[in-house]
Amino acid sequence: MPSEKELNVNLLDKLDLLERLEMADQEGGYEKIKQQLAFEKKCIERKLYQKPPLIEA
Repeated sequence: MPSEKELNVNLLDKLDLLERLEMADQEGGYEKIKQQLAFEKKCIERKLYQKPPLIEA
């Protein structure tokens, strides 16, 4: 079970993501949002597949 701190960090990350998408919408609409989503996907994949893993088994 994640701690409260871990949950808060995850929620803050999601809030940051939403704010970046809102800014992309204000700056350029649909195409800018598509570009931002592609960038966010790459960032998430980097975190998922980084070496060494974030937690040790």
